[in-house]
Amino acid sequence: MLSRRSFPWILLLFIILFTLFNPSSSSSYWTSKRMRMREKARRMFYHAYDNYMTYAFPNDELKPLTKTFTNSLSELGNLKLEHLPQNYTGSALTLIESLSSLVILGNNTEFQKAVLWLSENLHFDVDARINLFECNIRVLGGLISAHVLATDSTNRLAKQSYKNQLLVLAEDLGNRFLPAFNTPTGLPYAWINLKHGVMEDETTETSTSGCGSLILEMGALSRLTGDPRFEYAALRALRKLWSMRSSLNLLGTTLDVETGEWIEFSSGIGAGVDSFYEYLLKAHVLFGKEEFWRMFHTAYLAVQKYFRHGPWYHEADMRTGRATYWQLTSLQAFWPGLQVLVGDIPAANSSHREFFYVWEKYGVLPERYLLDRQMLHPTEKYYPLRPELAESTFYLYQATKDPWYFEVGESIMKSLISHTKVEGGFASVRDVTTMQLEDHQHSFFLSETCKYLYLLFDDSFLVDQNYIFTTEGHPLPVLSSWHERLPEVYGLTNGTSIKGENSSRRLSAMSLQVCPATSLNTAGDGGQQIESACHILDARADHKCFSDEECGVDSTTCRRRSCSSSGYCGQWLHL
Repeated sequence: MLSRRSFPWILLLFIILFTLFNPSSSSSYWTSKRMRMREKARRMFYHAYDNYMTYAFPNDELKPLTKTFTNSLSELGNLKLEHLPQNYTGSALTLIESLSSLVILGNNTEFQKAVLWLSENLHFDVDARINLFECNIRVLGGLISAHVLATDSTNRLAKQSYKNQLLVLAEDLGNRFLPAFNTPTGLPYAWINLKHGVMEDETTETSTSGCGSLILEMGALSRLTGDPRFEYAALRALRKLWSMRSSLNLLGTTLDVETGEWIEFSSGIGAGVDSFYEYLLKAHVLFGKEEFWRMFHTAYLAVQKYFRHGPWYHEADMRTGRATYWQLTSLQAFWPGLQVLVGDIPAANSSHREFFYVWEKYGVLPERYLLDRQMLHPTEKYYPLRPELAESTFYLYQATKDPWYFEVGESIMKSLISHTKVEGGFASVRDVTTMQLEDHQHSFFLSETCKYLYLLFDDSFLVDQNYIFTTEGHPLPVLSSWHERLPEVYGLTNGTSIKGENSSRRLSAMSLQVCPATSLNTAGDGGQQIESACHILDARADHKCFSDEECGVDSTTCRRRSCSSSGYCGQWLHL
């Protein structure tokens, strides 16, 4: 028999259960939570942005602990102020990186002020050695994206005050990039002087990402200006790089642009290679070329075959496929977001949860974690405010609408505020074991980290709009005029309505080439066979096995196959 004392507790339990399972109450809870988290993300952005504008502008990046600046885009960032060339004041890198974020946060007034300042003050005729890849994704991408946003149908800028100044600046910068591609292979130098071109005795070493991740920005520049040289240069380099893949369809990490020979044969999905995979798929979405899809599909299958180990992705030798380094790097956390665009949601969710587990373990995501030893890398214990986990969290919520990802976003923001927020902005973490800080607020904290956290809780910017985000978080529109073939609708939910002669059915937006494969072979398709991107073959052609590790991923469901008691791979129902 229940006592009187137990009655209040029973009533409280009833109220809690009613709140949890009452649809309207649950909806109200999540709506309220999204609004609170959105405002917290907004405050994070402006704390970083306002301090940059106060203490570092017009230089490149903020040093939040000392409230000073660094010109980190070029090698000038390593010099003291008194050693800088006369009149050099930086490129206002963080301001450029913040332009699309200002629009997404709805601050058109600040956006207009920034655009007008850049129009009047920014120029690239400076004696500065810059990294081509970084300048491409940060400066060129930022200018192009902001130009598109300034001229879109919402009329964010008054026509009389904006005369395509950002596009003029972008075209000037693109022209300064072109001498880097004048090599026997067409692969660009990693470093170039904006005023003098490629310098004598310049290093010929570059990364796979450095010469294979230029197509979005330079392709968009060609579309906007009508000048095909930019896209041609980036595409020629990409095709050359693809021709250098191994017989296993794997690429190394570093190479020589003059000889076209590989320097580092170990490869993975992290630093040095990551955005190469990302740009193959996104270039297919943005420009519609089947060539990009064929490259990506082949590369994706090779990654799944040779790098994947459960939810993790180790590194392997491009020539043999044998594992080289069993390690997690923070840059790998972009991969689940890319898998969302492919349609491989179960695999994306699995990897994302493992990355989040490591985040929770240390409070932030360390730069390198040794999977085989379950320990931090002894010298790379830092966290420079990277955005990749927030990015994948945003994509996974868009694909699943699972509110659990709000909890992940909230946890990320709590950690950032608790461990990295200082009076002068947000500081990088030098050592995740002690949370000792480093005096650097990278520009990508505003262009990506804060942006993806905000979009997680407020995606109104994306309503009725089709954008692809560059690897630096700059939105580029998916336009029919840029496409060889464009689905009727493209959205982050990865679904589109494809109309046939007699019916309309739901299929993937990725040109009908992702899971599940069964949806691609229905009556009326003419028997067309297109392999899904998530398909992994069983180890043996006869499908015999001794363990689950010898089984692949089913092409019709994108689910992992397992080894039965009789020794055959399949999707067995275990009771």
